[in-house]
Amino acid sequence: MKKDTKKAYVKTSVTCSCGNTFEVESNKSELHIEVCNKCHPFFTGLQGKTLKTGKVEKFNRKYGFNSENN
Repeated sequence: MKKDTKKAYVKTSVTCSCGNTFEVESNKSELHIEVCNKCHPFFTGLQGKTLKTGKVEKFNRKYGFNSENN
């Protein structure tokens, strides 16, 4: 194995595109990210609540089949 291949960890300032900043430890001194926990839809609760139906239900609705008439 090669010796001295590990990089030293330093305090890293992370900046999100929404403007949020926080500190972590990394081998780089500065990081820029696109999405963080303050602006990601999953964490903010602003995620679109779409009705997820199966392919059979979509087919039946598209062609007018009704499951109660079967």
